[in-house]
Amino acid sequence: MFEIQDGRLVYGFERERLWVEPWGENSVRVRGAKDGVLRENEVGALDKAKPVTAEIRITEDGAVLKNGRIEVRFRGPEMTFYNDRGEELTGEHWQGISLQKPEPIHDPLLYPARVWRRLPGGGWRLQYRMKAYEGEKLFGMGQYDDGILDRKGSSLELRQRNKQASVPFVISSRGYGMLWNNPAVGRATFAENGTIWEADSTDTLDYWITAGDAPSDILHAYFDAAGHAPMMSEAAMGFWQCKLRYATQDELMEVAREYHARGIPLKVIVIDFYHWTAHGDWKFDPACWPDPEGMCRELREMGIELAVSIWPTVERKSENYKEMREKGLLMESDAGVPCCILFDESLTAIDVTNPETRIFVWDRVKKNYLDKGVKLFWLDCAEPEVSIPEDMFLYSYAAGPVEKIGNIYPRDYAKLFYEGQKACGVENPVSLVRCAWAGSQKYGALVWSGDIFTTWKAFREQIATSQSMAMAGIPWWTSDIGGFIDGDRDDEGFRELLLRWFEWATYCPVMRMHGARAGKREEGKDPPNEIWSYGEEAYGIMKAHIEKREAMRPYIRKTMREAEAGDPPVRPLFYSFPDDPKAWETPFEHMFGSDLLIVPVLEPGARSVTAYLPAGCRWEDTRDGAVYKGGSTVELAAPLESIPVLKKI
Repeated sequence: MFEIQDGRLVYGFERERLWVEPWGENSVRVRGAKDGVLRENEVGALDKAKPVTAEIRITEDGAVLKNGRIEVRFRGPEMTFYNDRGEELTGEHWQGISLQKPEPIHDPLLYPARVWRRLPGGGWRLQYRMKAYEGEKLFGMGQYDDGILDRKGSSLELRQRNKQASVPFVISSRGYGMLWNNPAVGRATFAENGTIWEADSTDTLDYWITAGDAPSDILHAYFDAAGHAPMMSEAAMGFWQCKLRYATQDELMEVAREYHARGIPLKVIVIDFYHWTAHGDWKFDPACWPDPEGMCRELREMGIELAVSIWPTVERKSENYKEMREKGLLMESDAGVPCCILFDESLTAIDVTNPETRIFVWDRVKKNYLDKGVKLFWLDCAEPEVSIPEDMFLYSYAAGPVEKIGNIYPRDYAKLFYEGQKACGVENPVSLVRCAWAGSQKYGALVWSGDIFTTWKAFREQIATSQSMAMAGIPWWTSDIGGFIDGDRDDEGFRELLLRWFEWATYCPVMRMHGARAGKREEGKDPPNEIWSYGEEAYGIMKAHIEKREAMRPYIRKTMREAEAGDPPVRPLFYSFPDDPKAWETPFEHMFGSDLLIVPVLEPGARSVTAYLPAGCRWEDTRDGAVYKGGSTVELAAPLESIPVLKKI
């Protein structure tokens, strides 16, 4: 049964209902419910759509909805999407039974596209099955610790973890993009014989799909639907210095003054965890940080901004614990088991999905940090990282059970700080966040790749991850230069890895030094991680790249304006050169902005690299001025002091 209601196409069969409607230009939103109730899904990623009128008609054997470049065709219950040239983009995968003809045709194998399984106590487990296509390539989906760019053949958990940011937006080489607008824990499988989206607990099928002739068309439409990134702050575009922990104000200021004395353009320095009196107090420990206002003032006089680590964790001895628990501002347990954080099982987490929690926490952060001069925040443990990660049914938020809506946590964590700062008049707020979901980009989320290892394998994975995040609609991204876990500064092999990582990070959205380096604590300090800590040769190379980054500021600023409009700073080759088939198959190079091709060195001991130069232009090596023809594969020099960076001409 088909109907047209309020500009939507509605399909009903038995108790199930589907609602298909235009949602922005060249795009549609599909919602479905087994109980026939249309829900608005206020926790989803989609902003309110601009009014668009679609062409809708009911036919003899189905129905059609057309909105710009995209057309939805029903034949019986089966839904298929086409572009404006009549080419099939994607569609539902029905097996064994068809209602496309007057009489159903039955087959021994019966499997519908929409599979609803009722859960004990209410709600549904949903499996949504779509077609697979030979030769299709799929990109995006966020951050997974595997170094894969083309997601065809992947099975991906839809759940947040340290080093894993589930952002369920995918771009297809067939000319469409799809947002799975469901924050439930689940799985996405892009197999050769079909694509399956699964939600462990939900009430609604909800996704958004758009058609575009180029990946840029698709990503622009997505940002229009789910929100654009703001402009990045001037300080964040420069070099960031951090290590596992600067324990005192004196230690941090000693490092900042040394950078200034050496004439190195440091723009951000970071105070990591345990600078506080207790988890959940959200304030400096005065014994170690006696004068935050004076510290911020002196740093700013040197051209440096301070970033401070904030955790969403609360311990019982916190001055805020009792009030927050009484007011229901903390993550709750549904099964008699206290909510425990992996870092320390005595901790619980705030409920950032609750607007009252966001007001409460921001009030403390404003008083204890912002009012003292801190304008950049590092939002760690943003999943949050619970100690029983598989038992999601144990916990719930104000917005619903973790199984049903838990993936929004990092987005709402960033929202807390973005909206708080905007209300206080802070321009271009930036928060360094360990995780993300769809929509995080509009809240100034600078996502980093988590607690990665100091290995060549981990470094190689970052190249693909940076591009996957960009194609998932998260344009601001960074990694710990050199990796986080381990790294002996006296090890020649690690110094080489650090330098190659440092050189590549010069051409990332944010260039940030961080790591828990190996070695003994000396004078109560964690092992150093400043650029002069690795010997004179390494120091000279890193200093030169910081200066190069600063000299690029006009270009970086232009690139960030392009990101605000919809083009991410890191761009896979196919994004900039969609008509070049080889650009779709080159995952370990990328563009930085519109003009620079970055070729990282990913093997120890390598002093040259083989690079593919996309067709359609010529390429100039920025180091020696050599010019190469596009569409060619070339061998480029890669001495220890530089990686190939080529300019499009």
